[in-house]
Amino acid sequence: MNQPSLLDALAVRVLLSDGAMGTQLQQAGLESGGCGEAWNVDHPERVLAIQRRYVEAGSDILLTNTFGACRIMLNRHGEGERTVEINRAAVRIAREAFGNGGGYVLGDMGPFGGLMEPYGEIAGPDVEKAFREQARALVDAGADGIIVETQTAFEELEIAIAAAREAGAGVVVGSVAFDRMADEYDVRTMMGVSPEQAAEFMAAHGCHVAALNCGTGVDMRMAAQIVRRYRATSGLPVMAQPNAGQPVLEDMQVLYKETPDEMAAGLPELLAAGPRVVGGCCGSTPAHIRRLREVLDATPAAARQGALA
Repeated sequence: MNQPSLLDALAVRVLLSDGAMGTQLQQAGLESGGCGEAWNVDHPERVLAIQRRYVEAGSDILLTNTFGACRIMLNRHGEGERTVEINRAAVRIAREAFGNGGGYVLGDMGPFGGLMEPYGEIAGPDVEKAFREQARALVDAGADGIIVETQTAFEELEIAIAAAREAGAGVVVGSVAFDRMADEYDVRTMMGVSPEQAAEFMAAHGCHVAALNCGTGVDMRMAAQIVRRYRATSGLPVMAQPNAGQPVLEDMQVLYKETPDEMAAGLPELLAAGPRVVGGCCGSTPAHIRRLREVLDATPAAARQGALA
């Protein structure tokens, strides 16, 4: 299906992304601590069913099921030798989920899950090699772009952005995870990065879109504030994927209890801040995305197009 490029599409309308994948995989039978990314090869029908539900809910963009699919992460599950196969399969599944309706696939690259030397045990060149391999597999399989998400430190973010650009990704999205500070209404990453610093860094290193996702205490209202700060610092279009409220621990399980209606109630304020892509992160479900779709479609065109100003 012929459709505008992702950058062209978000320049004229606000796009809706998907929601959480990990919790959906667990509901589909993934055991605690299991490798959900391996399901792209071992149980593709289950991943496809989840992503089809997001498409049916109204998602314009799907993130591939590859958050932990760089070789460093997959090695911890004994799946490293299937790195390329797992990433390529993820793109095919997401594309199939859209069927003939059109939509955009972002190859998802999450953190490698550790610290680089000299602070940790992983050598920088090993991280570079792992991200290059993953980015290349995602682009070769036909992803419309790559999102480097849930990042907290510039060192890792820089390597992943460079890998995505080197692979020829049509769009590179950098997405940072912020935590709300305990003593004031402000946010930083766990490494002390502010929204302004993040926006400047992503623009300087070649991102096409500056994004935020996940983070402790980052609800719709805080996401709106971060979007405004991004836009005041950089001219990049912005993507926002906050969690479905704050997690609670019940019976040794982490739960997100914000309902679709409660999450969607904050969407008008977020839209007024001017993002070009909105969606959900931890705890969000197809039901949350469906309600966001309804509110987004009901928002007056002037309010949505105001993000272009």
